[in-house]
Amino acid sequence: MYKNKKITKPIYIGDIQIGGMSPVSVQSMTKTPTSDVSKTVNQILNLSDNGCDIVRCGVPDEKSAVALKDIVQNSPIPVVADIHFHYELALKAIESGVNGLRLNPGNIRDKSKITDIVQNANKKNIPIRIGVNFGSLPPVGSIGKTKGISRHKMGVEELPKISNKNSNQYSQVEHMIRTALWEINILESLKFYNIKISMKAFDIETTVEAYKGISKIVPYPIHLGITESGTKDSGSIRSAVGIGMLLYEGIGDTIRVSLSDDPVEEVKAGNNILKALNLKQTGVTLVSCPGCARADVDIIKLANQVDKITQKSKSKLKIAVMGCEVNGPGEAKDADLGIAAGVGKAVIFKKGKKEKIVNSDTMLEEFEKEIQKMEDKIT
Repeated sequence: MYKNKKITKPIYIGDIQIGGMSPVSVQSMTKTPTSDVSKTVNQILNLSDNGCDIVRCGVPDEKSAVALKDIVQNSPIPVVADIHFHYELALKAIESGVNGLRLNPGNIRDKSKITDIVQNANKKNIPIRIGVNFGSLPPVGSIGKTKGISRHKMGVEELPKISNKNSNQYSQVEHMIRTALWEINILESLKFYNIKISMKAFDIETTVEAYKGISKIVPYPIHLGITESGTKDSGSIRSAVGIGMLLYEGIGDTIRVSLSDDPVEEVKAGNNILKALNLKQTGVTLVSCPGCARADVDIIKLANQVDKITQKSKSKLKIAVMGCEVNGPGEAKDADLGIAAGVGKAVIFKKGKKEKIVNSDTMLEEFEKEIQKMEDKIT
């Protein structure tokens, strides 16, 4: 569901196309020590099983950069190395076979070192994502003049969030955009165009306006996210609002829901955002009623049980769980398969038409069998 999809320059991360007319990809980041190959690979396998398309690994030291070789070889999805200030780690990550880099050239600054990274990335067709985060913006008036960890957002909080349309007042959003353009120019000056961009803040309005602004200026693919969004509950909602607004406007080629939780929860939330906007073509879509006094069964428990058994499905089924056998089939008539529970029994229906009546004590097992039958037909 796009109003007007912004067509960006296609790039490849491994075998996955980003940008152009390709589907929006869901990313996450490992939370294991990258130097621990076994733990990291196991987490990546779990992420992949739950619908993650691309994974990023932090690279804080040489041991982690070296470990990436075995991680990449055992990963079923493309691996991106997250580098901050040490160009040697970027070169080692490239040598280890990563599929992408998350690196701000402005953090390195030395042109010869950046050139070295760019030349090696070009040889292997490795894209670089520039990530502009509100928390690490350079001071106002000092874009390109500070270095490394000395960069901080002095004076940024005093700026208005967004410029008034009738004035040329400098704003936080404008500062983010100019910072991004400075970082992009460093790579473009070296004739490197295999670029992806992100513009993240905790504040939704700032994030949305920054992404809107940069998307009008540059042709590169856009990675969406709300930085430091919070825990599973609050962070998923904050991310869904911000990311959803941008996707609906046609902006965004990859997304990550950043949560203080298991990264699998990030992937689940990301895929659910895409499915809610009809941008995800695989995986079950669950429709369920909230429950009320008319419900004769624990609809909350039943809906969560069905959600669990369909979580890893790749089929495009729409499945409904309703708490009323009278209204349920009609209210969920566009569902491929549904169940509506009543007193001591439940109705299983397809496209709003009753298929069979089962006892309530076996309804979950019976419903699971029907789901499996439909999935078998699809495959």
